[in-house]
Amino acid sequence: MHLASLARELQQGLQGEVLINEPLARHTTWRIGGPADLLARPATGEEFDFCLDFARQKGLPLHIMGNGSNLLVRDGGVRGLVVQTRAWRQVVVREQGIKACAGALIARVLAIAVRHGLGGLEFAAGIPATIGGAVVMNAGTPEGCLGDIVRGVEIVAPDGSRRYLEGQDITFSYRSTSLRRMGTVVAVDLAMTARDPRLIQERVQANLERRRARQPLEWPNAGSVFKNPPGYYAGQLIEEVGAKGWRAGQAQVSTKHANFIINLGRATAADVLELIARIQEAVAGSFGINLELEVEVWGEGL
Repeated sequence: MHLASLARELQQGLQGEVLINEPLARHTTWRIGGPADLLARPATGEEFDFCLDFARQKGLPLHIMGNGSNLLVRDGGVRGLVVQTRAWRQVVVREQGIKACAGALIARVLAIAVRHGLGGLEFAAGIPATIGGAVVMNAGTPEGCLGDIVRGVEIVAPDGSRRYLEGQDITFSYRSTSLRRMGTVVAVDLAMTARDPRLIQERVQANLERRRARQPLEWPNAGSVFKNPPGYYAGQLIEEVGAKGWRAGQAQVSTKHANFIINLGRATAADVLELIARIQEAVAGSFGINLELEVEVWGEGL
């Protein structure tokens, strides 16, 4: 079926917009990425379910996107349907906790937590992700990770049914969880701790200032490119092979933090992938360590 016909049919079930051949560079924090055949932005849980069911019925490849952080989209773009959750961002405060829809930005969840004196998420200050994307990859910092405070997760299983998974039924590991094979996250239930809002805000502010001082936030980026190998810091290994400042086209290994690749303005995915390959080769050659990607790579092309 023609893309325009698919888009019209999908739009009938949504108040949120449906876009055709939409450049994903407009929707990723790296500001890099070719077009999605279809990009849908559901505004409610019902619309989200409609999108998933539509993809199943039409046999369309399906990708779920939050804030587009931690994501590299190849220059050839993405076939099928990309569902962006950011418009679906309701947050509900519960006793000793918060339930947030998948599209809620961590910054918004944190702000609500501060107002209600609920602590536990301060470690995530400055992570530019939605709560759904963050929990799937068990996002975190040296101070903590999402898996530490997840009470449960609501998912849509591959057969289209909704299920609630208790935190103990999910395997959380370093920048990975079992959620990818279990279904699509629709909401996250966080167990929080009552604290003085002023103390929570102080911790949030301290973490934000530390992040600004150490990371190249003035340039488009996707956060840490590589996972830390056991016993090492990826950034330190990259720095020791002399890769700080390396460039490929308009992509550059940050001189501020070597585990960040920044977009100087017109970087392509091919530029970033060239730097990734060079870094991996250099670190493997010098230390015998194979750096694994922390960012996801989608799409077609170089």
